[in-house]
Amino acid sequence: MMEHPVLYLVVCAAGPAEYIDELVDVLIADGWRVCMIVSPTAAPWLDREALQDKTGYLVRVEWRMPGDPEPHPPADVVVAAPLTFNTVTKWALGINDTLALGVLNESLGAGLPILAFPHVKAELDAHPAYAGHLAVLRAAGVVVAKGKVLNPTDEKDRWAMVIEALRLLRPA
Repeated sequence: MMEHPVLYLVVCAAGPAEYIDELVDVLIADGWRVCMIVSPTAAPWLDREALQDKTGYLVRVEWRMPGDPEPHPPADVVVAAPLTFNTVTKWALGINDTLALGVLNESLGAGLPILAFPHVKAELDAHPAYAGHLAVLRAAGVVVAKGKVLNPTDEKDRWAMVIEALRLLRPA
């Protein structure tokens, strides 16, 4: 019997993160094993214990100690949703100062399929460096959604674009 594929879900501190449990439910229903990596800023927004119970895996925020076993199985795909301006900028520059960025950087270097769903204010989207950082990630193979695709107020379709994109990537 083939095991379900593993999805790393990287969550940053943007409005839709408050509803990440909804996405996790759909991912699990779609047959994914979901391993969550959460930015330090997003961590207090989430009920990590409930998410851990739901996924069966530790919701990680911090690096593990040398010699500690890896708490997550290897990923088949990575989804970064929601992704903040700060994380996009640091990721494009290769900055590795949080576990979330470390996972994104390593996944990119490993050639894993990565879907990224930025959720930034219009003022930050207009920042002169932002488009260039998105271009760097796209050139490296990251599938970056265009526009502000995650609407935290639209319960029915809040995660629809994530699910649709992921279903197209689903490993056989």
